This record gives sequence, C-alpha cells and structure tokens, in this order.
Amino acid sequence: MIVNDLILNYVLLFVLLEFYEISWQKAPSIMGMLIRMHKYYAKSIFLFLLMQPTFIFGIWFVLLSDFNLFAIILLFIKTADIATKILLIEQVFVKRELSQDLSLILLAPINSFLPYMGLVIHPILIVLALL
Repeated sequence: MIVNDLILNYVLLFVLLEFYEISWQKAPSIMGMLIRMHKYYAKSIFLFLLMQPTFIFGIWFVLLSDFNLFAIILLFIKTADIATKILLIEQVFVKRELSQDLSLILLAPINSFLPYMGLVIHPILIVLALL
C-alpha cells in the first residue's frame, strides 16, 4: 500500500512538473519553442536549466532509486532533450548558421500531441524504476 502511494506521488509530481514545462514551451512549431526557450537561455544557462524541472527531477530520481536502470534511462532522455534544445538555440540564435533543410524542419507545424509525449513515456519509466 505504501509503495503504491509512493509511486503515485512520484508520478503525479513528475506530471505536474511536465505540465509546467509544456505550458511555457508550447508553440505551433519547433522554432516557436526555441524562441520561447531562448528568452531564458539568453539571461542565464542556469535559469534555463531551472526552467526544466523534470531534468532536475530526473537527477534527483536517479539518486533516490540507487541508480536504477529505468531511472537512468529517464535521466538520459531528459539530458538528450535539453542538450538538443541547447544545441539548436546555439545554432539558430548564437551562431546564426541554419541550413535550408533545418530551417524548413524548425518552421514546420508540429502535431499538437508532440509536447505531451513525455507525459506518456516518462511516468512508465518512473513506475518501472520503483517496482
């Protein structure tokens, strides 16, 4: 009973943090998302990382779960996500080097389900890490 409540609490905490991230990053295209993220990144990389609370949750969760494989997978996914965002922000706004193909991809409309994919995949990893 206590384990089930614990799992539910961690999943609910993650879902709330993920909804927060979705709310401030959501845009009709990846470029729109990058523009929103660049506002925080331009102020400070640390502020940008603080605006990614699921990444911080992932670090904490790996330590809490004694380096469980599923927790490490969750952290790896969140790290790859943030690294990709930072690389794209650097490419678009700092270096200002953008190929035509990449610009077409960034400006293409995204499916409205895309920002919510983390709400499906990540809680499963949390549950598996705690079982």
